[in-house]
Amino acid sequence: MDILMGIGNTLRCDDGMGPHIAHHVQGGSFLLLDCGTAPENFTSVVRKIRPGLLLLIDAADMGLPAGEFRTIQKEHIKDVSIGTHTMPLSYLIDFLLDSCGKIIFIGIQPGTIADGESLSEEVRAGSDILMGIIEKRAFETLQPFVPVKRTST
Repeated sequence: MDILMGIGNTLRCDDGMGPHIAHHVQGGSFLLLDCGTAPENFTSVVRKIRPGLLLLIDAADMGLPAGEFRTIQKEHIKDVSIGTHTMPLSYLIDFLLDSCGKIIFIGIQPGTIADGESLSEEVRAGSDILMGIIEKRAFETLQPFVPVKRTST
């Protein structure tokens, strides 16, 4: 069985997108986990099941329009983190690498992470598109995040 970990704070508007997806994606091919802001609390489940695929879904500041999503490589997590977790996701990935066949981290660009419990229209629309990709297991259609190279002046 594969696992989807929805990560984020549901009390900070678009940061709650990961848990939203964990509660609304359809299809029986994933164990769906709403991990809130402490995905490390679910590592024992991942280590016990040893999924072929582990999907991590979280808000990520990639400098894109709200609702856009990308796969993010572990080495770029520090570039997109919005800092609402108790531990960096790169540490979580390192800890779980030997327990999974493959790990895919998908970030969605938030519009706002202010206090509030509802997703913006843009992030809700992006989440709906992403859920369709997850349900069809069409992961090859996901675009990777490419960090913008900054030039010094």
